[in-house]
Amino acid sequence: LENENISCLSIDLSLEEDLEKIQQFIATTWKKVDVLIHNAGALLLKPFGEISAQEFENIYKVNVFGVANLTRICIPYLQKGSHVVTISSMGGIQGSMKFAGLAAYSSSKGAVITLSELLAEEYKDKGIAFNVLALGAVQTEMLQEAFPGYEAPLNAKEMADYIFDFALNGNKYFNGKVLQVSSTTP
Repeated sequence: LENENISCLSIDLSLEEDLEKIQQFIATTWKKVDVLIHNAGALLLKPFGEISAQEFENIYKVNVFGVANLTRICIPYLQKGSHVVTISSMGGIQGSMKFAGLAAYSSSKGAVITLSELLAEEYKDKGIAFNVLALGAVQTEMLQEAFPGYEAPLNAKEMADYIFDFALNGNKYFNGKVLQVSSTTP
């Protein structure tokens, strides 16, 4: 992204030392965080009975604990008007269509939905908004891994533009909400 007010860091959310790097970066480079977009994700496509405890935990380390820990690190830098957007999945929405082999992934996406709803309540008096975008099919490498050969109606750039706009403006209209951003499923 070519904007002096936007910084992109490549880190592994499952590693404590990478989380410490983020905290140091924020403390020395910025004084506040206006927008935080949780877009990291790990996928495991495997029948539930074949998933090891370690594999299940690894998905949760990135998809749930990474979101929780990064949010915790950023809390001191969030202020009135800040917006935390968590990218989830339609697979994490109760009552939505579920797909075999995605137990770890979909359940982790449900967990971050609940976490975001709780944080919206906890920080509403400070004016910090927490919202979730539960995405449907978007043409990405992850979608191809989960559904080989499926062609999604939206490409990653189209969805990125939507997420960017929502991150900047969605907190004017929503807090503690889960928006289902889906026109189709595989």
